[in-house]
Amino acid sequence: MSSKLKGAAIGAAVGLGVAFAGVPAGIWALGFTAKGIAAGSIATKMMSAAAIANGGGVASGSLVALLQSAGAAGLSLGAKIGVGSALGPLGAAAGALWPKGREVQAPKHKAE
Repeated sequence: MSSKLKGAAIGAAVGLGVAFAGVPAGIWALGFTAKGIAAGSIATKMMSAAAIANGGGVASGSLVALLQSAGAAGLSLGAKIGVGSALGPLGAAAGALWPKGREVQAPKHKAE
């Protein structure tokens, strides 16, 4: 197997891993949890800004509403397919283009 093909396969696997594990973990880390928006989190700031912009409520279908839905119930199958379809090929491309290891030589010092 060529090194570019190996790199692409590894990159695709990493991209899919990020899609299926990293994205939900990132949503949770922002403060969008199954129990609601975590106090003092980035999610609270986002919700506050959205509520101010909409006159006191968070609009249905807004980014905050979608992230809270994903935090509470997880990503839907369609969302997983969509995120995986984007991150898998990106990971494969990055893996195929990743610079391969080259030997690094220590600098030569002049004799004193």
